[in-house]
Amino acid sequence: MTAFRPRILVIDDEPQIHRFLGPALDAAGYEPIRADDATAGLREIARKPPDAVVLDLGLPDMDGKEALAKARAFYDGPVIILSARDRETEKIDALDAGADDYVEKPFGVGELLARLRVALRHRIERQGAAPVLVAGTVEIDLVNRRVSRDGAAVKLSPKEYDLLASLAGGHGRVLTHKQILTAVWGPAHEHDVQYLRVFVGQLRQKLEEDPSAPRLIETEPGVGYRLGGLA
Repeated sequence: MTAFRPRILVIDDEPQIHRFLGPALDAAGYEPIRADDATAGLREIARKPPDAVVLDLGLPDMDGKEALAKARAFYDGPVIILSARDRETEKIDALDAGADDYVEKPFGVGELLARLRVALRHRIERQGAAPVLVAGTVEIDLVNRRVSRDGAAVKLSPKEYDLLASLAGGHGRVLTHKQILTAVWGPAHEHDVQYLRVFVGQLRQKLEEDPSAPRLIETEPGVGYRLGGLA
């Protein structure tokens, strides 16, 4: 198993929702993040964007649709609405405002987890990548954030995974040092090429058959890197 899991932010003011949904997400392989109101949820999204958001409409500080509109100004990940409001107009308004799905309370955890998997998979597909990429003997599961080599799980740090996923997003094209550094570490690190080389070296040690003669993570001298061997 890898050392990290997809982060799911649950924005809901009902403690009982967090009490049973948190452990269910954890057991399903996700990292549940809790926010009890819209303000805290928006702050968490801005601080570290989650892989998906589960958002209640009836929040104490603002309506969930307003929170959704604010989030969509800077977050493009999946948002699943969780609400006791069952009127058709509420569902239409939430979906039109940018929600990916709508689940009514009370709900079955199995159904919510299935809808979450679908939303994560659709996001990957919208970005132009297959949910699972194969490069040589390495398999990258972009939905579940898992990596294996020759069928065996490879343990990557979060940044190592993010670097690998960024390269995979290039679909075999060369990505410049600046492109990779900005995507993985942010604009403040766009010139830290030596830092990038260290992480590329770490990935090669874990994924290449011969790290001294890499075939998976290829170097374009003076330019950047590309992911080779894509099936």
